[in-house]
Amino acid sequence: MDRELSMEFVRVTEAAAVACGRLVGKGDKNGADGLAVDAMRRMFDTVHISGTVVIGEGEMDEAPMLYIGEEVGAGGTPVDIAVDPIEGTNLVAKGQPGAIAVMAIAPRGCLLHAPDMYMDKIAVGPRAKGCIDINAPIKENLERVAKALDRKVADLNVVLLDRERHYGLMDEIRSAGARIQLITDGDVNPIVKAGIEGTGIHMYVGRGGAPEGVLGAVALKCLGGDMQARLCPEDEAQVKRCLSMGITDVNKVLTLDDLVKGDDCMFTATAITECNMLHGLRYFGGGVRTHTISCRYKTGTVRFVDAIHSYERKDDIAFKL
Repeated sequence: MDRELSMEFVRVTEAAAVACGRLVGKGDKNGADGLAVDAMRRMFDTVHISGTVVIGEGEMDEAPMLYIGEEVGAGGTPVDIAVDPIEGTNLVAKGQPGAIAVMAIAPRGCLLHAPDMYMDKIAVGPRAKGCIDINAPIKENLERVAKALDRKVADLNVVLLDRERHYGLMDEIRSAGARIQLITDGDVNPIVKAGIEGTGIHMYVGRGGAPEGVLGAVALKCLGGDMQARLCPEDEAQVKRCLSMGITDVNKVLTLDDLVKGDDCMFTATAITECNMLHGLRYFGGGVRTHTISCRYKTGTVRFVDAIHSYERKDDIAFKL
């Protein structure tokens, strides 16, 4: 994929973030999501790709836009697209930190077509690459990661979703001596933070959405980190769904290269609300300021794009709401 596309994808997530930004804190998560989806979909029409949405807003009969299988783009490089116009709709509705507009791109056939179900995940940054084993006890994983980072287990900060299903895992982590940071929604953001030195996050672990797992995997591949995952179908219908999407072994441990194949992928995320590595939308008279992370695997480049948008000079309606 041409490197120039990376800035086009920044424009896509910026548009989604800005479109829904005025609804931050107003309790309307569905309204915010609708605005973000619409803006992202329209911005894709300006990008010279022939994209197929493999992870999106749902099936064709569930979502009017950015549904799985939808073709987007103005024509060009054939690619797989994974999107979440708002990761953290509850966070936007409540005005809480951690909401992002996010997308990932890889050549056609390179992204796992992850069904909408739970997935167990464990993710770390570049210095702990090769140290994790999703089948091993969490204590063993913490010890390996601590050794790789030249730290004590007590120095590690592990992020989990605050869910009852994780209570036993939380006890194990605390018994091992590590610290825990609980989040209420959205696990792509902490997976990305685990891949960047200096964020204070050393591991993400737990059960969350499979589509978000693929988005996080693309980010970690670009950042040089590591991740393992396993799908968690809850009934026969979900098993059949996996089979229909080409996943023949639902119990397989998925490596980073299973989640995103090849040597060319890109990841982009724009903050909607404040994140500890990105500033949320900041409004001023006549415009808005955005903060975006853009990563490209092929070159290892990680850019933080701090942009100022003038409403008067923007053609797209996303910037005029």
